[in-house]
Amino acid sequence: MSGDAQILDRGYRRFDGERSGVAGAVRSVSWHTTRGMLGLGRKFRFKIVPLLIILIGFLPAIGFAAFVIIASTFAGADLFADEIAPEYWELAPQSIPSIVLFIALMAPDAIVRDRRDGMVSLYLTTPLSRWSYIFSKFIAVVGVLAIVVLVPTLLFLIALTFASAGPDGFVDWIVVFIRTVGSGLAACLVYAAVSMAASSLTDRRSFATAIVILTFFGTLTTVGIMIDVGDASTTWQMLNPVVMPLELIARMFGGSGEFPEVGTANVYLANAGWLAASGGLLWWRYKDAGV
Repeated sequence: MSGDAQILDRGYRRFDGERSGVAGAVRSVSWHTTRGMLGLGRKFRFKIVPLLIILIGFLPAIGFAAFVIIASTFAGADLFADEIAPEYWELAPQSIPSIVLFIALMAPDAIVRDRRDGMVSLYLTTPLSRWSYIFSKFIAVVGVLAIVVLVPTLLFLIALTFASAGPDGFVDWIVVFIRTVGSGLAACLVYAAVSMAASSLTDRRSFATAIVILTFFGTLTTVGIMIDVGDASTTWQMLNPVVMPLELIARMFGGSGEFPEVGTANVYLANAGWLAASGGLLWWRYKDAGV
């Protein structure tokens, strides 16, 4: 019977479709990572935590926007609303619970699962390099994080515009819009980089969450003790990755933030330092990936 065996077709079939290259691979990995973090395409129980985190992030903006809109319908109440409504840069700190929950519970999923399942080597057999792989994951984390950092402020801006309580004139509106998007994305870059770098130290999701929490709240507590108990300079807040991105948002809007004693140049320097340190740690953790 074995003598009757024949090879009917030899060689590989050529791929006749469109080759999207590195850009297509980055888009694909980013999209599927985003779906994974949000629980899309999975059972409803996997969507509960992302929905709750997003809801918590939107509640302050929705509450303030509703208050301003309702107040604008009553004569003289708009002046009272102006006193109560926060500045645009003050909305991001209101969402800090959802930001912390995201970077601790959702962001680690972007890379921990691949490290645990040994998928990094498989990804590197595609047009992706180590850096383009990390970049695609980074885009996904920044994009989802922007939902709780950036979008609530944009919603607040749009609500105030419809209530005739927003910026005066089209030019001012565009300036506020650009500052909102620019500052929000800048903060997302820092939060995403630090959370990914901390998560890269392990391939266990629970451990990654613990490391992220320790990184953010360990530095927050340590710096707070140094300043409050040790009478250290407030400039040490530069080592605090929780508040520095929020300070960055305030300074890009021209505000003083929660720590006006820290110079604006130092705020930019601190955020750049956290980005550089996170990038260095990610490079070290992935320099031998796929080997």
